[in-house]
Amino acid sequence: MNRKKVLELIAAGLFPMLLPKKLGAMRRLFLDEIPEFSASDFGDFTWGVSTSAAQTEGAWNMDGRGASIWDIYAQNKGKIKDNSRPEIASDFYHQYPNDLEMVQKMGFGAFRFSISWSRILPDGKGKINQKGIDFYNCVIDACLEKGLVPWITLYHWDLPHALELEGGWTNRNMVEWFSNYVALCAKSFGDRVKNWIVLNEPMAFTSLGYGLGYHAPGKKGINSFLSAAHHTALCQAEGGRVLRAGVKLAKIGSSFSCSPIDTRHANVADENAAARLDALMNRFFVEPAVGLGYPVKTLPFLRKMEPFIKQNDESLLKFDFDFLGIQNYFRVVAGYSPWIPYLHARPHRPTQKQSEFTEMDWEIYPEGMYRILMQFSKYPVKELVVTENGAAFHDRIEANEINDAQRVLYYKKYLQNVLKAKKDGANIQGYFAWTLVDNFEWTEGFRPKFGLVHFDSKTQQRRMKKSGLWFKEFLSSP
Repeated sequence: MNRKKVLELIAAGLFPMLLPKKLGAMRRLFLDEIPEFSASDFGDFTWGVSTSAAQTEGAWNMDGRGASIWDIYAQNKGKIKDNSRPEIASDFYHQYPNDLEMVQKMGFGAFRFSISWSRILPDGKGKINQKGIDFYNCVIDACLEKGLVPWITLYHWDLPHALELEGGWTNRNMVEWFSNYVALCAKSFGDRVKNWIVLNEPMAFTSLGYGLGYHAPGKKGINSFLSAAHHTALCQAEGGRVLRAGVKLAKIGSSFSCSPIDTRHANVADENAAARLDALMNRFFVEPAVGLGYPVKTLPFLRKMEPFIKQNDESLLKFDFDFLGIQNYFRVVAGYSPWIPYLHARPHRPTQKQSEFTEMDWEIYPEGMYRILMQFSKYPVKELVVTENGAAFHDRIEANEINDAQRVLYYKKYLQNVLKAKKDGANIQGYFAWTLVDNFEWTEGFRPKFGLVHFDSKTQQRRMKKSGLWFKEFLSSP
């Protein structure tokens, strides 16, 4: 088996988002009776909606902004499935007053957005672009005027292209570059913003961007991945320390993509395979932060990181986060595979007849949210916040209305499991829906629709979907 085929197998196996799209009809899952519950059942709870700069802002070369790795990657033909680019996206850069009004109308109390690093530091370091800082000040002030609590994500996958030319996350200088960037954000916005997320899904952007080459910047190889991953883990902790020093009363977390892992067969080989996938997908970045170190015992190939690890790095990986951000979209069914290098494990498509799938071909498995919340609640951290959860479906336009009843039922099921975990002792303090407006969904382009709000790409007109109206009713109910 040649190297290219091995990489294809890893890409097809490790991340269900890469599997061929085979839509399932919304059948049995949504026929189940859903117990009545309301937002008040969650008690004192943060309700919000999440977005990211690269997927929504557009204005990619306006007002002094530098190019990001996604701006460059999307220019390569065939990298984005619909050949689209994030150059305009949903034009949040110009439409943010309208978008924040939608957030307010739906009844959310918090708005999560990310800073485009290259908008405020076009080269990733050095010269500051004041127009970029002014833009985010306007967004923050508009949030506060509308009674929305701003939550900032410092890094949501859009590294400045200028830094990638110097090696990006594979370059240890990233620790210094990132620290300076975080310090600038803390100084510029910390007087009004107290809720911070350092990184969004570090496993996703390091493995897909630096290991498998499926996302920007398109690098491949085990050394590329492991060096990027270690420098990312260092930045995760160092970013937290910079915020702690620079923002009074800051509430600091980092967000992790995580999935419950089941075995394909009830045998030792598959159970060990599941443990290895759990270590890679769920434990890799959180355990160093809480002082447990990398899960080398379960994943022996992580010893290949040793050339990138310097003296005292183990202590530098630790940071006392105020919360962990949980982002769950699917579960993984693991089986042993001798053909997958290093892991000897491969996820499989669930075979249960009752399994249903979103437009992204992600299994709808609401119980997975409960399971992962309970799993992460065992770490020594103050609280959990669901910082992303949502689904892409084929929305129907009927009589000028956007009927996304499937998404409404999806949210009901998943929120039911969030509430169950909270009642069973997980200290969950918030939930953010993904996402506000249909956006640029990375290599999938604009085809998948995750938004609570539909927009017309030609006119930029916004229309609230049925799911947005449901949240409005749900969040206002006693």
